[in-house]
Amino acid sequence: MRVKDRTLQSRTQAGPIFLVICVLVVEALASSGYRSEEAKGMAEKQKGANSMELKSTAFTQGGDIPKKYTCDGADVSPPLNWTDPPPGTQSLALLCEDPDAPRGTWVHWVLFNLPASARELPEGVPTKETLSGGGRQGKNDFGKIGYGGPCPPKGPAHRYFFKLYALDTPLDLKPGVTRQELLKATGGHILAETELMGRYSR
Repeated sequence: MRVKDRTLQSRTQAGPIFLVICVLVVEALASSGYRSEEAKGMAEKQKGANSMELKSTAFTQGGDIPKKYTCDGADVSPPLNWTDPPPGTQSLALLCEDPDAPRGTWVHWVLFNLPASARELPEGVPTKETLSGGGRQGKNDFGKIGYGGPCPPKGPAHRYFFKLYALDTPLDLKPGVTRQELLKATGGHILAETELMGRYSR
């Protein structure tokens, strides 16, 4: 009788324990599946954000910038175009800067509040504070509004980075702002960014 009692007791105790284990396994699998789907969604969203691409018909990535777009030529801005920004984009901003300048990064262009629907900038954007198609321009390190082309000292080629930012809000900034003021205002609002780099030497 004692043996039977112990067997019965063992089975009675094992039942609830087995049930608990089953519940934990099911919850773990469900949680894992949820997290997997959640991670997949986040990855796809990030992939979409990183797919925005900036190009120019004037030069390729890492290529030479034609003289026309520098201080040795007409000094007009190059044509630029880009792919769709991520969902939620409310405005676009653009910077052009030379990190190889003797005195540190030299700013060549500050442009912001381009409409989210914009997909290009034509050659020769007017050097005025407010653009007719939307957008405002800041001050470059030449002390002027709008674009100022590459104008490096003689020597090795400098790199010129055109950086495009997709923002989740228009920026409450007036025309004539500096690069630092623009970057400060974009803090926490950048959904995606991309860049195009060209080179120029004299």
